[in-house]
Amino acid sequence: MIAIVRNKKQKMNRLLAACIAMLLGACGADSNPPLPKLTLDPERVAVVGISSGAIMAQQMHLAFSDHLRGAALLSGPPYQCAEGSLERALGYCLKAAGATPDMEKLAAEITARAQRGDLAPLHGLRGDHVLVTHGKNDTLVPESMSRASLALYQALPEASSMTLRFDGDGAFAHLWPTTSAGGDCQTTATPYIGKCNRDYAGEVMQAMFGDAPAAAPAQAGGRLSAFDQDAYRPDGADAFLDSAGLLYQPARCAQGEPCGLVIAFHGCEQNSAAIGETFARDNGLNRWADVYDTVVLYPQTRSSYLPLNPKACWDWWGYSGANYDTRSGVQLRAVANMAAALGAPLQ
Repeated sequence: MIAIVRNKKQKMNRLLAACIAMLLGACGADSNPPLPKLTLDPERVAVVGISSGAIMAQQMHLAFSDHLRGAALLSGPPYQCAEGSLERALGYCLKAAGATPDMEKLAAEITARAQRGDLAPLHGLRGDHVLVTHGKNDTLVPESMSRASLALYQALPEASSMTLRFDGDGAFAHLWPTTSAGGDCQTTATPYIGKCNRDYAGEVMQAMFGDAPAAAPAQAGGRLSAFDQDAYRPDGADAFLDSAGLLYQPARCAQGEPCGLVIAFHGCEQNSAAIGETFARDNGLNRWADVYDTVVLYPQTRSSYLPLNPKACWDWWGYSGANYDTRSGVQLRAVANMAAALGAPLQ
């Protein structure tokens, strides 16, 4: 009994220390500037994400498809998989290998939400490009769940007008594959970026915007900088995001040339507080952004214990509210506010 009490006390002390550290970090953080107003092409705006970021990218796509060109989803379960339950998210969505949600039921729910205005009108999906990718050696998210992310679109009435592709041929773990950055390609571990001799960032840009006009440079030539995310809280509400996000601007975009926009959602434990700027600097998107003339927005989550989100995942089970995966969800609205501030309004 004494040992049990001692263990509980130690756990509470660790929890208290973590909370104090987060509070002190927030209080001591340097202030960051707001996002710059740029000249953005509304026809060249897309979303991409990995893991929880993949689900967030799909939520974003369905909520604002009338203003987006498409979505690239890497190793994530489909929209509404968790049905607002953390237990279902951690159980069914991540452990039920071979299982898939009822697509007919899900398509009906998405259609109803679109008709109510909770999601974008379904005609917003016409002509969109969707790339779903899953590593053969991913032991965290079942392949069947990644495939379900594509099957969701195939079940919608606009499917025939879309460009839909699934790629499950790559032999990599649950991570973002690159040509030379990150850790072991077969190991699912921080920073969840792997040296796989595969340029996934280039595949994303090609899928969203067509063939590249030139080869990507060895190093990105633009500027990666922090901005004040708190400025884009929807109606001042806490969206459970970090105080700072990251923005990459190719030189031409910063100088006023018309550019596209890619919104890139990191996965769990890939936020700035966990790995600094590693995800934004090493995933390869910035190099290709120089080629395609696109700005890359990297919104950042924060970890918390109330609500329970210690790994700083994007909300795909409802910790930010019951409407988390609709147009009125606070995280979706916050990111939409960021896009609008840059010059790409999504509503």
